Amino acid sequence: MTAGAALTTRSGRAVPAAPFTHLVRLTDDTGLFEHARHATVRREHGYCTDDVARGLVVTSRELDPSAEVLRLAERYLAFLTHAQDTDGAFHNRLDFGRTWTDQPGLGDWWGRALWGLGTAAARSPLRWIRQEALLAFTQGAARRSTDPRAMAFAALGAAELLRADPGNEPAAELLADAAIAIGTPGPDPQWPWPHEKLTYANAALAEVLIAAGDLLDDPPALTAGLRMLTWLLEIQISDDRLSVLPSAGWQHGGPRLRHDQQPIEVAALADACATAATLTGDQIWHTGVRRSIDWFLGDNDVGQVMWDPATGGGYDGLTLHGPNLNQGAESTLALISTLQHRTPG
Repeated sequence: MTAGAALTTRSGRAVPAAPFTHLVRLTDDTGLFEHARHATVRREHGYCTDDVARGLVVTSRELDPSAEVLRLAERYLAFLTHAQDTDGAFHNRLDFGRTWTDQPGLGDWWGRALWGLGTAAARSPLRWIRQEALLAFTQGAARRSTDPRAMAFAALGAAELLRADPGNEPAAELLADAAIAIGTPGPDPQWPWPHEKLTYANAALAEVLIAAGDLLDDPPALTAGLRMLTWLLEIQISDDRLSVLPSAGWQHGGPRLRHDQQPIEVAALADACATAATLTGDQIWHTGVRRSIDWFLGDNDVGQVMWDPATGGGYDGLTLHGPNLNQGAESTLALISTLQHRTPG
């Protein structure tokens, strides 16, 4: 979902439109390459369903996609349907020789595949993409993962479908089961999180509870999700700027590190805040979206931009000494996803 983020940062920098240039560079006729050395594709590392699914999310979310963006969506959809087995599970890793190197499973990549398929089924301007994505989503939505985070990613796709088709029963059942799998906040105000460790893309879990509360008419879930997201946003603000949890995560009762910060954390927070802003209209969530955008544009702990305007690529992480200048798929997709919440006026 998109929310009303400003066209300029707090320091007056212009907010660019979401760039697809590097995503095109990372994509061939098969799929989306996972890694890059600076802006140069590393073909030897192959493709993964995780990134292709996120590619389908951002290409499907474009309000007025160009022909080039639509072609990307077509390739990503073809990759995901090829990755899916007859039982609804998905392969994750395809090498450059076009051979799957793993068995189909129900890990995070299954969840993200359903996120991409649900988004395409709900939002693509092309009818045939919507139809094909719905078929694959429905097949995958019959399965359940034992991992709450995989369930959360899948539920984001289910929520997209329910907004477009409130009567979609497989999507409603998946969203409800995901909310149960995520759990609810505990009583401790210092740690109102359902789990003992914060890992990655944490805001996605809060977003699912918020979506379940709204779409399934479940006020307690909505309250729980907003409470989780409020805390998550508060603990990631430092000196009035966003300072997201590092790749090592944060264990309840343990020390909190500041680096390396990953763009996926920022993108997940932007998405969740945008959803909360749409439902509540509260300024705190609009501010959360803006701070997420600002993080990429240099309003972060190191004060350096986290993307390359010359290539359109997002940098892979923020270290104590500045950005990791590699521009892989995950970080570039996080940049695009966050900037999609930029709205004119």
